[in-house]
This record gives sequence, structure tokens and C-alpha cells, in this order.
Amino acid sequence: MTDPVHPFVAGAERLGVGLDELAKLDPTFLSLTDKREALLLLARACSRVQALEARVMACADDVADADGFRDVASWVAQRSQVSGGSARRAQRLGVACEHRWQVLGRALVEGHASVDQGHVIVAALDEVRIAGRVVEATAEEWADVLARAEACLVEQAVDFGPRALQRLGERILEVVAPQWVDELEERRLRDAERAARRRTTLKVQGLGDGTALIKGRVPESVALRLTTLLESFTNPRRAAEDKAADDGRRVPYERRLGEAFCSLLESLDPNRLPLHGGDATTLVITMDLKTLVEGLGAATLADGSRITAGEARRLACTAKLVPAVLGTRSVPLDLGHASRLFSPGQRKALAIRDRECRAHGCTIPATWCEAHHVRPWSAGGKTDLDNAMLFCGHHHHLIHDERYLHQQLPNGDIRFARRT
Repeated sequence: MTDPVHPFVAGAERLGVGLDELAKLDPTFLSLTDKREALLLLARACSRVQALEARVMACADDVADADGFRDVASWVAQRSQVSGGSARRAQRLGVACEHRWQVLGRALVEGHASVDQGHVIVAALDEVRIAGRVVEATAEEWADVLARAEACLVEQAVDFGPRALQRLGERILEVVAPQWVDELEERRLRDAERAARRRTTLKVQGLGDGTALIKGRVPESVALRLTTLLESFTNPRRAAEDKAADDGRRVPYERRLGEAFCSLLESLDPNRLPLHGGDATTLVITMDLKTLVEGLGAATLADGSRITAGEARRLACTAKLVPAVLGTRSVPLDLGHASRLFSPGQRKALAIRDRECRAHGCTIPATWCEAHHVRPWSAGGKTDLDNAMLFCGHHHHLIHDERYLHQQLPNGDIRFARRT
């Protein structure tokens, strides 16, 4: 005589029989109305079945123990050929509903909320439960808060999908416990800021191809500040900087941000930086006198990496660099002059005079431009207004780029053309 089948197992068997009958039917010829109805019924049935599975998993530790598995999720994954991640996710939902959130559990198995909504609601309620540890509330008071939060979110599941429910869950305390919101928000933000500072890192890795990879993790406020500064250089609302000078194609936003980052570093005032090696932070470039004057050849930076002489001459316009110019016997001939850089007063006068980048057709405002020596400082050019023009970062690179010709127009603007 066989043992009687438990009604739960019998019901699951009947569900399988019903699915077998349904699978024999062809849905192709369903009417539009019937297709809509079928899709909704199947989605609801699928979610209810998943909720029932999670409910069983919550009380099936003995199954895993009997067969030597670590937990029931591992047993389900191996025996039913599903991913371990999805099985473990279902187990967590079942345990949460069985031990903490019974109202949600009933809503899931009855089809009043979907499993996806259930995961979101559990996450929100667990956050509220943890918050109760840090506020000055009695256990009874916070139990009432949790009950009202659960009821509210389950009720809202009728009208809101998982994403909207997640947003509601993040603000649920404003509805059910407004008297503790400010205290919890201040504590949450303070803890987040402390954690962000602990996680702050920056790594610079030379790639050996003339570029370096910079990878960092910083607090959100710092990232926002950096983005704001970079976008002041990229000026995305102006079309003039959106196109490359050589072929007119749109420059990718990521590249523009990268170029803006370079421009930002070049525009820093070394006098306001911490002392480094006994002096304000500087960039030392070593090159011989012939290379500096002719602009042909290479220059060496302090770490041994090399740049073109043209790039070194461009940097001399704005950067606080110290060119260590060597004679024929590698004897330092010149360690820079303070008058090489335009003064703040001269910059203001240039802004009033030029108003915008002097490249033909460019409308980048003067406040975002760099002062350029018309006659290079390395060739004896003076740092005065008659020998100065304003260029945006993009065109300041071009005027020092040997691949481009530049012609001064009657109004004083500079027109660029790529060499053929």
C-alpha cells in the first residue's frame, strides 16, 4: 500500500497535467483579445508558481541535508538544471517572506504582486528594518513602522512596476515614519561619505604607446566637480567644438572629455599647489637648444618619457614648466623666466580684445581659452599683448601641430588647413 499523496504535491502534479494540455494547443490563431488575455494569465501564473517554489525552498533545508548539499538552492540548481544564481535568489525571497514579510508572501502566492516586485519590496523593507537599529525608537514603535511600510508597498504593487516600486521603497519612511527621516538621512549620507573616502583610489598605468590609462574611484561629489570643470572646457552646447578640424566628423564625447582633462591640468596655477621637492609643482623638460629653436626632435620629461619638441613649445605658452635647455656639452643654459607666462592682467586685456578663440569660425569664449605666443617664447618672442592671441585648447594644439598650416586673415583670425 502506497503512502497517500500530499495535496500540495497532488496540486503540483495537476498543474503539470494542465500545462501538458495547454502545450498541445497552437496559439497562432488566437484573436488579439485572446492573446492579450493569455499573456497576462501566463505571466501571473508563472509568477505565482515561482512564489510557491520560493515558499517551499524556505522550509526545505532537510532536503539539502539529506542529499549532502550545502543548501536547498544548490540542490534545486543541480536537480532542475537552473542557474545557481536564480535558485539562490528564489531561496532568499522565500526565506524573507516566510520569516519576516508574511503579508508580501501571501500577495505573491495569490498573484497580487509579481516575483520581481517581491524582490524589490524585500530589499526596501530590509533597509527599513536595519534603519531601526540606529534611531531612538522602541521595538514596538519600529515593528509598527515595518508593518505599515510592508502594507503600503504591497498595496502600491497593484499600480507600480518594479522600478517605480524601488523608488517608492527608497522614500517609504517619508510616508510611514516622517519623524525619523531627517535623522536617518543625515546618518546614511555621513556613512556613505566616509565609505567613499575609504574607497577612493587612483591608478596611473603607462601603456607604452604614448598614452597612459588613468583609473580612479572617487566620491560622487568629487566626480561631479570634475565633470563640471571638464564640461566648462568642452562646452557641449557650441557646435564649433563638435567637429574635428581635419574632416568635419563629430568628435566623440569621451574624447572631448579626455582632451578637456589635459587642458584642465595645463591650466592649474602651480603657485596654489602644495610644495613638491621644495618648490611649487612644476614640469621639467630637458632638450637641447637647437631642438627648442627649430621645433624638430624630441624632449625628455623628468620621468624619462619623451614628447615632441612642438608639444614642449606649446606647453611653454601656458604651463608652469621649467625648460632645462642644454648646450652642446649638456650644460644647462636656461632654467626659464617668470615673464614667460602671461599675467592675470594681461589675460583680462586679451579677453577684452579677442573676446573669443581667434581660430576662424570658433566661438569658444575667451574665459575658456589659452594665451598663445605668436612668436614663440623659445625664439625670443615677448610676453606682451602684441605677441599674444587667444585660442581654445583644440586650436592651441593645432597651431603647434606641424601637420597643419595656418593663415592670418585680414581681421586677424587664424584659418587652419591640413597639409596635403
